[in-house]
Amino acid sequence: MPGISTRERVLWYVAAAVVVVYALFPVAWIVSLSLKPTADLSNRQFLPTNATLANYEQILLGDARDLFLPALGVSVVVSGLSTLLAVVLATFCAYAIARLEFPGKRVILGAALGVSIFPVISIVTPLFNVWRLVGLYDTIPGLVIPYMALTLPLSIWVLSAFFRQIPWELEQAAQVDGATTWQAFRKVIVPLAAPGVFTTAIIAFFIAWNDFVFGISLTSTERARPVPAALAFFTGESQFTEPTGAIAAAAVVVTVPVVVLVLIFQRRIVSGLTSGAVKG
Repeated sequence: MPGISTRERVLWYVAAAVVVVYALFPVAWIVSLSLKPTADLSNRQFLPTNATLANYEQILLGDARDLFLPALGVSVVVSGLSTLLAVVLATFCAYAIARLEFPGKRVILGAALGVSIFPVISIVTPLFNVWRLVGLYDTIPGLVIPYMALTLPLSIWVLSAFFRQIPWELEQAAQVDGATTWQAFRKVIVPLAAPGVFTTAIIAFFIAWNDFVFGISLTSTERARPVPAALAFFTGESQFTEPTGAIAAAAVVVTVPVVVLVLIFQRRIVSGLTSGAVKG
């Protein structure tokens, strides 16, 4: 940090450490709960006195397997499909926005950003009625479509920023050499935009993966219920057993891959989220 004093630097480090500890404490608490035996769940101690993997065995091999593993499969399918469709459609839309000049281009980008932060809960009730009417309730497509409503606008916003950084002279040079517009787009522009497309896909996948409102509102059986919604239906081995440890273990299993991906691609994710702010 050039231009600041040692005292200010120390204060920044202390503030950053406080924020990190505050943010990671719930995660550490969930991990601790997942390692506690049932008898220790209410002992009010942060660390387990006798760590065990019984909760993980319960969700992966035990009686909770039939609830957790199908939901995990549904989450992978629904999040993957919505991400794939959103990224493909957003690539063409962002290319048109960045490459072509037409009235209302900034309005479209602003609307995409506005829709991406639209409160999900406001559209759940009408969507619930429509989905039951057209037969999409409790189906995989019934989740993929609303997930695309969450991921597509943000994907367009992020990808348009990446496309604006591409030198269009390369596309023109390819066309001078005889390539058609589609060949120039596919063989020149798409490879150059691949890092941005990959970053957008990661962001879109996280949004769909973490959704709870659509998952709990638009499903009623295990046929199409994703993991965040399925966790609400976890039960213990009996009516006298608290399922807290199994829920915590399931939350850890679902969270770890996401955290690993974020740590690996954090630079690209931050670049994708901020590049639009400087390019206008």
